[in-house]
Amino acid sequence: MKAKYVALVTGGTGFTGSRLIEKLVADDWSVHAIVRPNSDLALLEKNIKQIKLHVHDGSTSDLVKIVADAKPDVVFHLAALVLAQHAPKDVEALLQSNLVFSTQLAEAMVENGVGNMVNTGTFWQHYENREYAPTCLYAATKQAFEAVLQYYVDVKSLTVITLKLFDSYGSDDPRQKLFTMLRNAGKATQPLLMSPGEQLIDLVHIDDVVEAFVVAARHLLGGGVNGHQCYAVSSGNPLPLKEVVRTYEKVTGVKLPIQWGGRPYREREVMLPWNQGTLLPDWRPRISLIEGIKTIIK
Repeated sequence: MKAKYVALVTGGTGFTGSRLIEKLVADDWSVHAIVRPNSDLALLEKNIKQIKLHVHDGSTSDLVKIVADAKPDVVFHLAALVLAQHAPKDVEALLQSNLVFSTQLAEAMVENGVGNMVNTGTFWQHYENREYAPTCLYAATKQAFEAVLQYYVDVKSLTVITLKLFDSYGSDDPRQKLFTMLRNAGKATQPLLMSPGEQLIDLVHIDDVVEAFVVAARHLLGGGVNGHQCYAVSSGNPLPLKEVVRTYEKVTGVKLPIQWGGRPYREREVMLPWNQGTLLPDWRPRISLIEGIKTIIK
């Protein structure tokens, strides 16, 4: 049976990318994924026989060949180096991963006449709810690539939807995120040192995040997108960290040994997540926090 569409995915070895690939395969897409020579493919193991991997050598010319081979209808660009705080040694890697590679990808697309990209941004581009204020250097590199994309949109007729993601979670998440910390705390004898816990957290279940990427692709393929459009993938209901933890305790029935105020807020802690973004048309989060927590404790 002929595939519905062809996708080229970057960042497919990560949590979000691997779950997107799983969804695309289930929806009868033909999926190509770009990986590095040293990429850990563990999260792709479930679907690795259903997709085609392209090992990228880092050059623009190689990326042009990969896009030519894949002939994608849509490029899903999720690859990024994500660092909430950086050290001087991280600067080159951040720029290489988030700006150089991303620009190479856009160049390879227009070189091959591939016009549709779903790009990934972050709410960290909007510190203190401002139109643009990077929370960290990672967020600044994401904004820089959006500026680069404007050239390809204006001059090369690339069509882009950027999805600005908030905090995601879900089952089998290998990242050291909040719920992993809470699960480990439930097994520990020492208290978990946390900030005072008043910051608001905007949590979106991974299945809802993945659905946003699919809906964005549908808009691009439908021809109704002009230029570069940016949307928020938000729950619309940010909660104080303390309330999130209380909800986790209620669902799991486990009282956690947490020392609130045991560590200070980190530099440029986001106390109020960006709430000025427009939600992607035809998308709304469907999984509540309580239902989402149930999926990760099974």
